[in-house]
Amino acid sequence: MTRRSDFVLVALAGVLWGTGGLAGAELGDAARLSSGAVADYRLLGGGGALLVVLAALGRLRGLPRSRPAVTRVVATAVLIAAFEAAYFEAVERAGVAVATLVTLGTAPLLVAGVTAVRARSWPSRTTTSALVLALSGLGALVLGQDPSHAVDPWGIGLALVAAAAFAAITGVNARPVPGLDGLAVTALAFTLGGLLLVPYALASPGGLQLPTDGTGWAWLVYLAVVPTAAAYSAYFTGLRTVPATSATLLSLLEPVTAAVLAVALRDEHLGLFGVLGAILLVSAVVVLRPRASASPRMVALGDAAGLPRHPAPSEPGTSTPGVMRVSDSREGPAAR
Repeated sequence: MTRRSDFVLVALAGVLWGTGGLAGAELGDAARLSSGAVADYRLLGGGGALLVVLAALGRLRGLPRSRPAVTRVVATAVLIAAFEAAYFEAVERAGVAVATLVTLGTAPLLVAGVTAVRARSWPSRTTTSALVLALSGLGALVLGQDPSHAVDPWGIGLALVAAAAFAAITGVNARPVPGLDGLAVTALAFTLGGLLLVPYALASPGGLQLPTDGTGWAWLVYLAVVPTAAAYSAYFTGLRTVPATSATLLSLLEPVTAAVLAVALRDEHLGLFGVLGAILLVSAVVVLRPRASASPRMVALGDAAGLPRHPAPSEPGTSTPGVMRVSDSREGPAAR
């Protein structure tokens, strides 16, 4: 069952992420950095900041070195490096609003599809309704762009690559590894991911030059700490009880936040269809919000039958006579 605190953490991550595209774009403008350099500084800065926190807490020596822990960190590092490189290149080509909405609007569809295949069953009616709303919102946003602001098709393609990487990150981190919490995963994986991106960033125009003024440094620190270190730590922590499809749909708070900020601060245009798309995406989040408890009717039926309110999950392909099975308490590895 989803904990309310974990639900809030994932939602908070979505809102904080919504400032990441804007911060990255502002950093690139202020310091004249390429998208590759921005992506690399985000990972190195965010991961490095959390390593300092772990050291201050005396936790570095106690980090697990088991095979599952190492596999989790390496897989997350590779995927986050791919995600950041594709995402910031998409931002540069298609703009903050479109790149973010395409990336985070597509990810829930990928997660839900993989989950359905692995479970060999169609998504629930509620999940399907939320996905239809999200897909409709995505279509309204992309197809309703202002004609005077043409979108680079390569930008859309890169945003889809970023969506696939984000969905895979969710699947990899769906199940907890003993001794490896959200803070530790973010610190280790993002630092490693930043190191993996160094060659790509060096090959980008301008290489890995540092900001030369206070404005550039301020945006770099903000990007590393708020939408990276804080947001991903919250997201990975919340995944311990929030199902994958719900988590990726909650992440749609990011593109909505990004779209509002891009229009307000960077003079980007969404138009009427773009506004409608944002509303539909928020509606998808509302529809699929985790329920706090079972309905009173089901609880009463369980009590009347003398059955426990929260029976242990049955093995695949089996069921308990007379008991309705409720799924989505925890989704499988597509679950992030």
